[in-house]
Amino acid sequence: MALDSKLLALLVCPLCKGELNYDRVANELICEFDQLAYPVRDDIPVMLPEEARALSEQVEVVPGDE
Repeated sequence: MALDSKLLALLVCPLCKGELNYDRVANELICEFDQLAYPVRDDIPVMLPEEARALSEQVEVVPGDE
């Protein structure tokens, strides 16, 4: 189940109060300014900074020279 668009319009980053974007694939709310991803568990956004994942933790797959 996707997050309600009305709820998404009300939610802001707890640190910078900036806009959040919903990543449906990762099921996270993304703050581009702080580069943090807040998890959504059982359709409930977990807006605790200590639960957020730094976007820099994402592993980028770069094709090697073979």
